[in-house]
Amino acid sequence: MINGTNKKFKVWLPLLLSISMILGMMLGYRMKGSMPGKSFFSTDSPYPLQEVYDLVKNKYVDEVEMAKITDTAITAMLAHLDPHSVLIPAEELDAVNEDISGNFFGIGVEFDVLDDTIHVLNVMPDGPSAKAGIITGDKFIKVNDSVIAGTKIEEKKIKKLLRGKMGTQVLVEILRGAEKKQITITRGIIPVTSIDAAYMMDTATGYIRISKFTQVTYREFMEQLEKLKQKGLQKLVLDLRGNGGGILDQATEIADEFLDGDKLITYTQGNHFPKKEYRCKRPGLFESGRLVVLADEGSASASEILMGALQDWNRATIIGRRSFGKGLVQEQYELSNGSALRLTIARYYTPVGRSIQRPYSKGEKEYYDEINRRWHDGEVSNADSVKNDTTQAFKTPSGKTVYGGGGISPDIFIPADTTGLLSASMIKMYYKSTLSRYAYYYYMANKNSLANYKTPADFSANFSLNATEWNLFNDIARKDSINLTQLSAREKEQLSQRIRSSVARQVWRSQGYYQSINLIDDMIKKAREVLDR
Repeated sequence: MINGTNKKFKVWLPLLLSISMILGMMLGYRMKGSMPGKSFFSTDSPYPLQEVYDLVKNKYVDEVEMAKITDTAITAMLAHLDPHSVLIPAEELDAVNEDISGNFFGIGVEFDVLDDTIHVLNVMPDGPSAKAGIITGDKFIKVNDSVIAGTKIEEKKIKKLLRGKMGTQVLVEILRGAEKKQITITRGIIPVTSIDAAYMMDTATGYIRISKFTQVTYREFMEQLEKLKQKGLQKLVLDLRGNGGGILDQATEIADEFLDGDKLITYTQGNHFPKKEYRCKRPGLFESGRLVVLADEGSASASEILMGALQDWNRATIIGRRSFGKGLVQEQYELSNGSALRLTIARYYTPVGRSIQRPYSKGEKEYYDEINRRWHDGEVSNADSVKNDTTQAFKTPSGKTVYGGGGISPDIFIPADTTGLLSASMIKMYYKSTLSRYAYYYYMANKNSLANYKTPADFSANFSLNATEWNLFNDIARKDSINLTQLSAREKEQLSQRIRSSVARQVWRSQGYYQSINLIDDMIKKAREVLDR
C-alpha cells in the first residue's frame, strides 16, 4: 500500500513542484519592486519555491527536464486565468512576431502541395524569386540538399527551408515542364499586407477590407484611402469580417481618420495599469463621408475597438452579425528561455463605457464553443436570436441603446447563408482547398485566354465555365470525396460564382477575389443600399 502511494506521488510530484515554482516566481517578481537592491531570490530566507526547484534539480532520483516541466506548469497556471493569456513556445515565437510585424524574410512565393509536389502558385512581383527567374507553375524538387518532392514533407518544414536571414541564399532545384533547373535565390523582406482589397465599386463608393492589425496597418490603410479619395471617394464600405484583431493603437489611429474633434476612441484599465485614454488628435481624412462597417463572429479585439467607437459616436452603420466579444488587452513579455508570455493586463472600454468581453469563467473550451453554438442555436440566421446582455445596456450620445458583455451587435442584421451547398459541402471544399487547386489548374491551362481580361471587373462580368471545365471541377471534387452530381440549378450557379472568384484570386490575388465575390455578397448589397439612401 505504501509503495502504491509512493508511485502515485512520484507521478504527480514534477507537476506539483513546477506549479509551486511558478507561483513562487510570480510572487517574487511582484515583491521585487518593493525590495531595492535585492536580486530575484535575494532574501534572508529563501522562498520555498527556490528550495523545491533546487531539490528536484539536484536530488531527484531520475533526470528531469526542468524546462519542460516549467512550461507545463505555466500552461496549467494560465488555464485558470483568461483564454487569451498564453505561453508562446520559443519555436513558434518567430512566426507570431512576423504576423504582428507585417513582414518576414523569405523568397516571395506562394505554394501548395499538390500530389506530394510543391507547386508555385504565385510569385511576388519584384520579389526575390521573381528576380531569380521563378515563375508560376514551377515545381520545387530540392531546397539546398533536402529533397522535398515525393517525401510527404509537411508545409511548415518547407517554410522553414525557404525562409532565413536577410541576404542569405537558398539553392532550389525546380521542374519547369520537362526541364530541370537549379536557381539560386537571395532571401529578402517579404511584406505581409493587412489590406486584402481596396477599390472603387462605383464612381463614389469605395471598399477596403482589413484582415488584421499589424504594426504597419495604419500606414497601409492610409495609402489606400488616399488613392480612393483621389478617385472620388464619398462613401466607404469598411470590411472587418474575420479580422481577429492585433495591435490596439493601429485600430485607434484608423478610428481617428473617421471621428472629429478630440472624441474618446477607447480607454483601457486594469488592476495594475491605470486608466489610459485614446482620443482623436488630428483632422481625419474621412470625417464626413458616409461609412458602413461589415462585421461577423470572426471580428474581434482591435476590430471591435474600431467598431465600438464608430457605433458609440453614431459615425457608421454596423452591418452583419454579432462580433466575437474580446475586450481584453494583452502585452507580450519575452522569457529567458526564448519563449514569450502574452498576458492580459487590462480591459478596454468603448467611449460610453461598455466592455464587450464575453464571460470566460467556465473555461476555455466553453468560451470558444459559444461561437460554434451561434451556428446551432439560430443566432447567425435569425436576428431575433441575437443574445445581447440586457443587464449591460448603455445610451450613446445620440440616444441609441447599445450593449456590453458580448461583442458588438450590428445596427442591421444580415444572416449567414447556411443552406444546402453553402454549408457542409462548401466547408469541405475550403478545408481541402478544392476551389483554389482547381483555380490553379485552370490558370495553368488557360493563361492566354485569361490574359485577355484586363481587370477583375471585366473578368467577373464575362467569365463562365463550359461543360468540359465543369466536368474537370467535378473530377477534382470527387477526389476530395465531395459529390456534386445532385446539385440544384441554384446551387450550381452559386458554386460557379465561387469558382469564378477563385480563378480571379489566382490571377489578381486577394484584390481580384474580393472584387469578384463581392458581386454576390448579401452584406455588400445591403451596405450599398444603406449608403445610397
